[in-house]
Amino acid sequence: MSSITENTPGWDIELTITGLNCASCVGRAERALEAVPGVTEPQINLATGRARLHIASPDTLRDATDALQEAGYPAALTTTVLKVEDMSCASCAGRVERSLTALPGVRTAEVNLATGTASVSHIGLDPSDLANTVSAAGYKAVPHGENSTAEASEKDEATELRRAFLTAACLTLPIFVVEMGGHVVPGFHEWLTSIIPMRVIWIVEFILTAIILAGPGRIFFRHGVPALLRGAPEMNSLVVLGTSAAFLYSTVTTFAPFLLPENARHVYFESAAVIVTLILLGRWLEARAKGQAGQAIRRLLDLAPSTARVERNAKLTELPVQEIIQGDIVHLRPGERVAVDGELIDGTGAVDESMLTGEPIPVEKEPGDTLIGGTVNGNAALRYRVTATGADTRLAGIVRLVEQAQAGKLPVQALVDRVTRVFVPVVMGLAVLAFALWMILAPAPALPQALVAAISVLIIACPCAMGLAVPVSILVGTGRGAELGILFRRGDALQRLADARIVAFDKTGTLTEGKPAVTGIETAGIDRHDALRLAAAVEAGSEHPLARAILDAAGSESVEAAEARGVKADTGRGISGEVDGQRVLIGNLSALEAGHIETVAALADASDRAATEGRTPVHLALNGKHVASFSIADAARPESVTAIRELHEIGLQTALFSGDVPAAANAVGSSLGIDRVQGGMTPEAKLEAVRQMGESTVFVGDGINDAPVLAGADTGIAMGSGTDIAIEAAEVVLLRPDPTAVPTAIRLSRAVMRNIRQNLFWAFTYNALLIPVAMGVLVPFGGPQLSPMLAAGAMALSSVFVVSNALRLRRFS
Repeated sequence: MSSITENTPGWDIELTITGLNCASCVGRAERALEAVPGVTEPQINLATGRARLHIASPDTLRDATDALQEAGYPAALTTTVLKVEDMSCASCAGRVERSLTALPGVRTAEVNLATGTASVSHIGLDPSDLANTVSAAGYKAVPHGENSTAEASEKDEATELRRAFLTAACLTLPIFVVEMGGHVVPGFHEWLTSIIPMRVIWIVEFILTAIILAGPGRIFFRHGVPALLRGAPEMNSLVVLGTSAAFLYSTVTTFAPFLLPENARHVYFESAAVIVTLILLGRWLEARAKGQAGQAIRRLLDLAPSTARVERNAKLTELPVQEIIQGDIVHLRPGERVAVDGELIDGTGAVDESMLTGEPIPVEKEPGDTLIGGTVNGNAALRYRVTATGADTRLAGIVRLVEQAQAGKLPVQALVDRVTRVFVPVVMGLAVLAFALWMILAPAPALPQALVAAISVLIIACPCAMGLAVPVSILVGTGRGAELGILFRRGDALQRLADARIVAFDKTGTLTEGKPAVTGIETAGIDRHDALRLAAAVEAGSEHPLARAILDAAGSESVEAAEARGVKADTGRGISGEVDGQRVLIGNLSALEAGHIETVAALADASDRAATEGRTPVHLALNGKHVASFSIADAARPESVTAIRELHEIGLQTALFSGDVPAAANAVGSSLGIDRVQGGMTPEAKLEAVRQMGESTVFVGDGINDAPVLAGADTGIAMGSGTDIAIEAAEVVLLRPDPTAVPTAIRLSRAVMRNIRQNLFWAFTYNALLIPVAMGVLVPFGGPQLSPMLAAGAMALSSVFVVSNALRLRRFS
């Protein structure tokens, strides 16, 4: 980890640099740094890979890291997640983000109001430095995972707000009854004042309101006052100003009435008390709803059991999951949950993986198969060897992916950020304007009405709803996706996937079963046995499905594969090597053409016939001569037809890009009803085809050769049954090998974006319409002047509406 030491002027900074191999590398990296204006005294240590330099400003550090990147020696970038408390609105989130990005060494900072987290990509900073910076800005922060969990924090917040609301409600009730009872029961006010003098009533209201503000309401003052003093007002500051104005004016009326004209001697204790109570109610309901929004990821975490029966010292021992290590043998009873990932070594039976994949049908397991932590064993007793524990398990990886997606920002968030950055100061300005206009234009006594208008404007404004509109929908939507076996690795993939126009698929392993079998072998100048022996020798180290088909065929015919040397794969074409001193090449027609090998007419005819029937031809060449052709069939998945039909139903075009020969690709594409089919494509050709289709293109694949296309497409979707490389290159991962999950993912992304648009419409429309009403724009036309109490109720309702609307995504099916 690098460190920063503040030094005037500028900073002394240390960086970890990658890619350094020799003294020449050090010299080039140092010269790259020296060329950056504001960088002085750069010194790089080859042994430690560390660079020490002096920078003039945070911007200088960004320029320096850019220069290192261009020189080919990028500085190591670290991502730290902070848990941030006390953020109540979008203005708070914006201030936290700006405080982090102002630090030298921070490249990006994304603050999520819904999850209460900040994800920071940085160079040269410790997590404690980041947390201290946020805390100095007025928001307590700790590196994520320290001191408390997110779930405990949410429960504590909801519990505290519930207690504060109930206390405030009990104290507010008598004030509300005294002031509002006369509007419900005629003569009530006169009867009360005949028993208790009005001044005594006001003093009691003063005491109760003071207790409310100093007790349950102190949460607003604790955050709002420091923000005002820093010149960075936020939502709590608006509440502080509104309630304080109402309370102070009423206090003057109660204890120094002579300072006010007689017809202006009114009290607004009930407004101050009710404002605090209603906003606390809204915050409590919002906290409860936000807790429900994050339930999906907590349900994932709860899947894994806390203990397991492990073989230790020749006996079974019940151990906490944290003490299980790789290589342990675990016993699994019928109906138990799998504790950690492992490989089945004894027993056969069905395992329910629905909570991870969304697939309701249990999966049959036999020795050698993988067991995933959190899944449920069926009716068989099983033994398995542990292959991964802790953060390395698949369940932990899924949770990390969901958390990363939930912490991300959508492009639409940029508009919200620009608005909320100036929202609170603008509201304060409008409150002052409303006060001034009422004082100038309203008939005497104008002061009470002017005060009511200013307080109402301050209270009714709701940056909370704006700040929550986007992230809470992402939170619920990505969580629901995880329950359906759809992982969004990045939150912005939701928006891009919702805009999709065309979906392109790889064929083998994506639309087909990925378990091809050899259905025919044609030879020329070599017998069938030797053809299988040579082909199997070269394919022995390959993970390609077609290679597996040849190896299976060799095994079923008891052909012993020879040993191959110098094996080299040519991605998208085939594989070659040396067997028994002979050069062997096996691959598609492009592989023969690249090797300048002339095809044998009889073998070419056989491969053409196979291709027209939807089978894949694979050619074998020995010492530069075409000697055999294998026909391999890979049946389409039963779900593929449904997936293509559903994509058409939701208005999308479909395409099939395959490395297989065009005839075989066309046969599969025609049987599935795909709009556009191209076969015989290399990975580079697939990538170029996807780029030519323009933006809003989705590519679905599963193999190593699909990785470039998955990364280059507008949105890449990887089948969870595919390779790790393909999964890493994609933005969306399907946990089950079912292409119908593709239209489901698109429908979900559209539902999330529709939900976000609804939330943003409500948040912006609410503020655009009700702030003028609070200022009194309807009064000249005979309309009402908005009460601060109604303003508080409307404000509380606004953010609760946004979160509740997002929670509807939990019912997406």
